[in-house]
Amino acid sequence: MKLWLRMIWAFGGWRLKSKLSIVEVGRRNFRVWPTDLDAFMHMNNGVYLSIMDLGRFDHLLRTGRWSLYKKLRWYPVVVAVSITYRKSLELWKTFTVESSILGWDDQAFFVEQRFVRKGEIYTKAIVKMRWLKNPRGILTPREVIDAAGGWPGKVPTIPAWVVRWNADAALPKGKEPAPSTWD
Repeated sequence: MKLWLRMIWAFGGWRLKSKLSIVEVGRRNFRVWPTDLDAFMHMNNGVYLSIMDLGRFDHLLRTGRWSLYKKLRWYPVVVAVSITYRKSLELWKTFTVESSILGWDDQAFFVEQRFVRKGEIYTKAIVKMRWLKNPRGILTPREVIDAAGGWPGKVPTIPAWVVRWNADAALPKGKEPAPSTWD
């Protein structure tokens, strides 16, 4: 329920914020709610992932791309995440989620997201995202970019460590076998 309330807030409140270019860092402010806490009284690690969804959603709304992709019946899905927690976020503390597209390869986009409090990074994540089309199909990043009129400016280069992480963390494709063995 808490995510739905925040999603309504994000969907309703983005018009009050400035528009963004897709190359800009999107920033959205949040507060730690009691329902975000774990047994140790800091924000639960799973809540970070849910709030990151809202940061990316806000970024798409403010760039004007969400309405275009919705008309096309295209939608993003997360296929991998690497997240590092540096400091805890505690009850009632405010923080900002910053979202920026790092780049893309021939299959997916890579987005960096940061949880920032008073100018300091508390948590950082790299999110690998694919785009799907309804009723079925996978889109390439080039198709997604071209549908929105192309990429403004210089195409970003994915950091080498993200390329390595992507290769090292990959699982077989969905129709390929992926047996669970513990050797």
